[in-house]
Amino acid sequence: MTELMVRDVVASHGPTTVLHGVDLDVAAGTTTAILGPSGCGKTTLLRVVAGFHRPDAGTVAIGGHPVVAPGVLVAPEDRGIGYVAQEGALFPHLSVEQNVGFGLPGRDRGRAARVTELLDLVGLPREVGRRRPDQLSGGQQQRVALARALARRPRIVLLDEPFSSLDAGLRTSTRRAVADALAAEGVTVLLVTHDQDEALSFADQIAVMEAGHVRQVGSPQEVYAAPTDRATAAFLGDLVTVPGTSREGVVDCVLGRLPAVGSVEGEVEVALRPEQVVLGAPVDGSAAAVVLHSDYFGHDVLVHAQLDDGSTVMSRVVGGIDLPAPGQRVGVTVTGPVLAYPLT
Repeated sequence: MTELMVRDVVASHGPTTVLHGVDLDVAAGTTTAILGPSGCGKTTLLRVVAGFHRPDAGTVAIGGHPVVAPGVLVAPEDRGIGYVAQEGALFPHLSVEQNVGFGLPGRDRGRAARVTELLDLVGLPREVGRRRPDQLSGGQQQRVALARALARRPRIVLLDEPFSSLDAGLRTSTRRAVADALAAEGVTVLLVTHDQDEALSFADQIAVMEAGHVRQVGSPQEVYAAPTDRATAAFLGDLVTVPGTSREGVVDCVLGRLPAVGSVEGEVEVALRPEQVVLGAPVDGSAAAVVLHSDYFGHDVLVHAQLDDGSTVMSRVVGGIDLPAPGQRVGVTVTGPVLAYPLT
């Protein structure tokens, strides 16, 4: 069942149109990441769904009930939405328990029990409840913000770049804790992020935005392996490109004759991911290249090599053991189908 439906939404900031007829469906109980560069309109879309920004046109429905439509504009507090801002936006003068329970009615045991339940859910020790936000780490603050957003059992939780201020190690552990808590509550989630790794690892569905348009919607595997256009492919991760010719699902290029995704014919730009590029000993049938240098990232290494025609390729090597040295001559082979985009 579709929990959130967005249709033909147009929104502006002053004279500037930010969203141009955006459509999006989010299934109940799933997580969708809105992914795109800064300024593409993703936060504006989130604010339209939340009710913080009134669109110029279009409709938004939650659980089949319109909250934005001609003659309809439901207030944010009546939409059944929880919202987690980029910095958490906790009340600094309240304790953690008071922050989490802020929107809950009454002062009875049920309210206290819900607060305790939520602290357990987001993986915070109960003694943290008596502290104030400035006594917590950044990751703990984000977990408190999530607990507060979940307190009233919303249908949808909106996350606006919630992990961007955290360091790399803390971001990963906090993201996992947040994902587990959201799954336990069974809510529908809409995440805004410009971090490709975050979107690909966190979401069931990804909506890639550019300049106020949704360019592609699909599973993480679909949008990464088969981006609809070259700009989307490049935004989603490192890309190796060489010119080639495509015919009947096969491309001919300096890397050889390779199977291709899509039905583009004629002169094309061949695109593939670095993990598809395999470096080894030169053999018959492989392209030849000379290693230029390597970029070491710990978990993997990007090896840059120059082909005999002067173009360069990157190969992603996991672990970084026994890497070819700069100046070493290697053979280059390709695994899996490649992408082919029309020359522009």
